[in-house]
Amino acid sequence: MNERSAAQPLAGEAARPSTTYRNLSPGDPAPWFQQASTSNPRYVFDTAAGRYLVLCFFGSAGDAAGQEVIRAIAANRRCFDDDRISIFGVTVDPQDQMQGRVRESMPGVRYFWDFDRRVSRLYGAVPLDAAESGPVPLRRIWVVLDPTLRVMKLFALSDHAALFTFLSQLPRPDRFAGVELQAPVLLLPQVLEPELCRELIDLYEAYGGRESGFMREIGGRTVGVQDSKHKVRKDYDIVYPELIARLQARVQRRIVPEILKVHQLRVTRMERYIVSCYAAEDGGHFRAHRDNTTAGTAHRRFAVSINLNADFKGGEVNFPEYGSRSFKPPPGGAVVFSCSLLHAVSRVTSGRRYAFLPFLYDDAAARLREENAAQVEGGSAYRA
Repeated sequence: MNERSAAQPLAGEAARPSTTYRNLSPGDPAPWFQQASTSNPRYVFDTAAGRYLVLCFFGSAGDAAGQEVIRAIAANRRCFDDDRISIFGVTVDPQDQMQGRVRESMPGVRYFWDFDRRVSRLYGAVPLDAAESGPVPLRRIWVVLDPTLRVMKLFALSDHAALFTFLSQLPRPDRFAGVELQAPVLLLPQVLEPELCRELIDLYEAYGGRESGFMREIGGRTVGVQDSKHKVRKDYDIVYPELIARLQARVQRRIVPEILKVHQLRVTRMERYIVSCYAAEDGGHFRAHRDNTTAGTAHRRFAVSINLNADFKGGEVNFPEYGSRSFKPPPGGAVVFSCSLLHAVSRVTSGRRYAFLPFLYDDAAARLREENAAQVEGGSAYRA
């Protein structure tokens, strides 16, 4: 459905007669990928959602066409600020890295080292069957994506004047659809009563928390890692069966029916019983991420974020793909959302945010968890 015969190749680039490219059109979801970049050896592209993104498949900065594009980006440098628009140049020429022909310029301008041509295949810049090295027929294009990572418009590489005119006329990112969007979340007050919130906070303050990391796929295994630039949070693991049973009962009575009504999923399982603390003195925060992107977390269906207190500033949950609005439920209140949504917790600037943060899933997902357990370092160390 998303493939067609190649368009006319660029002059001097001989295409094979039956070459087939992927063909993306406006409205299509943009392919997600991970690739080495100038800023990160393992850049997870979908975490850049929440602003307009431009992918520039220029092929190589070693020829006249590529050099013209580099100059055009520099001439329009003010367009790219990582708030409204970011641009990612995509090169398939290793000499661009070795000779330093392209360099990132922060904020807003980065380059992918697509030397295996994986990203270029996904977006139709090289043929689907292109080899990982050697000459390749190129379709040099600009691809503009909206903040939810859907294709807005494609331009031929030589049409950079039209591209920058188009970018200058775009509304602010949270109005890209013509109206302000509401993140598809449930906001539920009174899930936990005040006495139970206080009890959980007291537990944390009595026993303290330990620095928690997040899960990442490395070498085909799900492993726990820590990176203070990405996440700073301390967790206390609840170990008392009676308290766990009370928490399960509140979720079963006050959250599960809403998920069934809105999403038609019958939750039967609950995972992770922790009191979490984002503290201002630690710079507590969690940068944009999704909760189900590894084999060890793929079973997660819904995340639940229940605030236990209100005497803090910052620490709000936001969903970059759906605008700048953030959520701070009252004590005992929950934000419930799909684990596939990109979300972040803003830095706590005053006080401490205490929260109860379980995951919910169903029987089918439980079977998936069992199947993937062997790929998790430590067997059951599910954290995020």
